[in-house]
Amino acid sequence: MYTVEEFDKYKSKVMNYIMYKKRTKREVINKFENSIPQDILEDIIIYTEEAGYLNDTEYIKKAIREFILLKNLSIKEICYKLIAKGINKNEIDDYISDNKEELEDYELKSAENIRNKKSSTYAEDEIYEYLRKKGYKQEIIKKVLEEE
Repeated sequence: MYTVEEFDKYKSKVMNYIMYKKRTKREVINKFENSIPQDILEDIIIYTEEAGYLNDTEYIKKAIREFILLKNLSIKEICYKLIAKGINKNEIDDYISDNKEELEDYELKSAENIRNKKSSTYAEDEIYEYLRKKGYKQEIIKKVLEEE
């Protein structure tokens, strides 16, 4: 067992880490698993989840919103980025299926942006390959290349 002072000391470290930038549960565990005793870390994670500071579902929403505003990514690339942050694939899949239409519109616009940027230097088949390697769906690639 540990003292309240120990818990508060470690909780402060974790809270500073979480408040600096939104984090996933896996990121917090990876950061502190060697520096905070496991029982304290588990209790801190429970505390931060109950208090709403650590929420992977909210993280997914915010991250995808940020990707949509700032980047040209396929849905597959978004999944990979979120999985790399330690988010459960089922949670990602649930969010994607709940927001399928919006994300497919984004993916189409993203592919169009890439086509427009690459069309001056790449041939159509090179753009096709580029988009395919980036994880864009076949029907989106065809639609985008037909619009040219």
